[in-house]
Amino acid sequence: MHAAVHNASVVGLDGLTIGSLAEILGMSKAGVVGPFGSREELQLAALEEAGRIFRAAVLEPSAGLPPGARRLAVLIDAWIDYLAECPFPGGCFVTSASTELDGRPGRLRDRLREVITNWRTYLAAEIAAAQEETAGPHRPPDELATVLIGISMSINQEIQLLDDPTAPERGRAAMRAVTRVEAE
Repeated sequence: MHAAVHNASVVGLDGLTIGSLAEILGMSKAGVVGPFGSREELQLAALEEAGRIFRAAVLEPSAGLPPGARRLAVLIDAWIDYLAECPFPGGCFVTSASTELDGRPGRLRDRLREVITNWRTYLAAEIAAAQEETAGPHRPPDELATVLIGISMSINQEIQLLDDPTAPERGRAAMRAVTRVEAE
């Protein structure tokens, strides 16, 4: 799966085929199709693996902390670190896939939509928990989740497309300012 996810991060999910993966791995198409059955199953598996890698990098560092401002701060730092030192050569896999699939109905889009919806819900809950520790007024957590996702997409673009080495710290500062959480 490593080769499939890395390739798809550069060429897109649409560019990920049984044939292209077979060529990268030096295998026959029959050897690659066996575990997946179809191109779409390969693409879905790549999406799932990218999600697993994201969760390990972004969610696990804060998993042992109680909900609240400290956990949100650790989550933000892990998220920005993930973008700054992304494990995928094409940058954030979900950002790339979302621009590729947003207008294409089908199973891939449906699964990506579910992944993004789950992330937004999780993020809003983390923001709400952090807000309970600080004096209001507060913006609605779902609104702030949208803002943080927008910041992350912008920072991903600045890192990947513009090669801006200052983008991660700007993103980190912007996310902290929006959520009103301090650095660790």
